[in-house]
Amino acid sequence: MPLDPQARAFLDQVAAMGGPQLHEMPVADARQMMELLSQMTGGPIEEVASIEDRTIAGPGADIPIRVYRPRPGGSSPLLVYFHGGGWVIGSLASHDGLCRALANAAGCVVVAVDYRLAPEHRFPCAPEDAYAATRWAVEHATELGADPARVAVGGDSAGGNLTAVVTHLARDRGGPALRFQLLIYPATDATLSMPSMRENADGYLLTADDMRWFYGHYLRTPADAADPLVSPLRAARCAGLPPALVVTAEFDPLRDEGEAYAAKLREAGIPVTLRRYDGMIHGFLPMVGVLDQAKQCLAEATRVLRTALA
Repeated sequence: MPLDPQARAFLDQVAAMGGPQLHEMPVADARQMMELLSQMTGGPIEEVASIEDRTIAGPGADIPIRVYRPRPGGSSPLLVYFHGGGWVIGSLASHDGLCRALANAAGCVVVAVDYRLAPEHRFPCAPEDAYAATRWAVEHATELGADPARVAVGGDSAGGNLTAVVTHLARDRGGPALRFQLLIYPATDATLSMPSMRENADGYLLTADDMRWFYGHYLRTPADAADPLVSPLRAARCAGLPPALVVTAEFDPLRDEGEAYAAKLREAGIPVTLRRYDGMIHGFLPMVGVLDQAKQCLAEATRVLRTALA
């Protein structure tokens, strides 16, 4: 299908702003750009019952988290969420609007995790933080107003990668028990060898050069690319992982690796729903202020979450 007209209008707006591409920027400038784009595209900010910023102990440093409660009191399902941004950019602020919307629409307590970023903290800092925060959230679910027996993990892009990795770690390290995983255009293969990486290499917001830039900051050495905690598509086995919703976008360099990971889960007997959004670009889910398909994706993802955590 052709590029969605709303996505084209957004890309034209970004092009008109001028300036270097992401992979040409210093890290600090790229982080500022991420925050600016989230403000441009996120739409109205939803109110939730409460928001609480906390700091929890992590494996190498304290981890900031933000807790979103959709209703006062009671016991809601729990979603631990990891933001996107190539393990280098992104923050609690950049995904605040999305986490509010997820909490309200899915009826979940959402714990957003501000894991350590590269290049200051390279692999495996991010996945170890993500796993530690997930364990903490489940152990403290009752005090958060959540049900420790109804837990999902989710994330977009690099956050989708961390989501997949956390499910492997939870299985292999004896918990916590996870009921569902929400994988939004996840990065699953650091070899960057899939056909969509060539087909959508340039012109659709995220580029192949951007992905090389991200991995160059994230990995300690090129050999890390083969580690299944970097590339879950390369994991030896996927049996015993929770059911998944995998969302991909047609004009995304990461499209094929996300769909290949969905196929790998299915081959292992894991129930998987794969949904490709035609005409869409990488990073579209939080862009509810400019993309109708972002609203559709949010509605679908939260509907699936509600059912999985019922």
